[in-house]
Amino acid sequence: MIRSMTAYASAEANSPVGVFVCELRTVNHRYLEISPRLPDELRPFEAALRERIAARLSRGKVDCTIRPAAGAQALQLTIDAAALERLTALHQELSARFAGLTVDFAELLHLPGVLARPEADPAALQAALLASLDRALASLTATREREGAKLTAVLEEKLEAIARIVAQVREWMPQIRAALRARLEARLAELKQPADPGRLEQELVLQITRSDVEEELDRLATHVAETRRVLALDEPVGRRLDFLMQEFNREANTLGSKSVDARTTNAAVELKVLIEQMREQVQNIE
Repeated sequence: MIRSMTAYASAEANSPVGVFVCELRTVNHRYLEISPRLPDELRPFEAALRERIAARLSRGKVDCTIRPAAGAQALQLTIDAAALERLTALHQELSARFAGLTVDFAELLHLPGVLARPEADPAALQAALLASLDRALASLTATREREGAKLTAVLEEKLEAIARIVAQVREWMPQIRAALRARLEARLAELKQPADPGRLEQELVLQITRSDVEEELDRLATHVAETRRVLALDEPVGRRLDFLMQEFNREANTLGSKSVDARTTNAAVELKVLIEQMREQVQNIE
């Protein structure tokens, strides 16, 4: 099933330090790039978080933010009175020596040992974190699959248009070869000199060989079939589709370079437009 790389999801979890929210935002990226933002008490579990995300996603830039839930009960903190007393005594001692010395209360709270957090079981914290992450990942995957279904419909429409152009060019080829022969005979007639029939046939074969696009048409038809097969796979296929778009473009370019008829030239241009539209869609597929 095709999955888009653009999605958003969130989930809440109760933990020993309160309720927090796990938010996931993903956008297209050539590889998997995970950018976690965690509160201090959850930073020891960053490696486990990255591993869990990598097990579910294969491509995309992933922003993972863990934050306290809005309106959640504030974390209970305690001040070590003895430590604060020692700092106060030190301040009084230093103030006598340095008249301009000032102390900011908020800075005092950041000193080690002054502000104490309640002890929390690390295993319980990690379990709560991963539980919220799993719920967010499930929601994210569902969203990516819904968007992927829309991308698949667009790609199927473009593939059908390419298949019609390939079939049309095949129908034109006998007429194009006949017109090529007529032009060559007309040029020879303008010389008003008898032409060697053998030489005429050799030149005609050479011109037809140079303008023959059967191989390109066969490859385009093969790419259409392969793309449809890849779209039906239940695995990440973005990189395969990237490669197929390159192959589509190569054959369309060759078709245009070999063209000796306005119809095939226009067909090559239409193919390139369709392929570019597909490429833009494929860039957002996991």
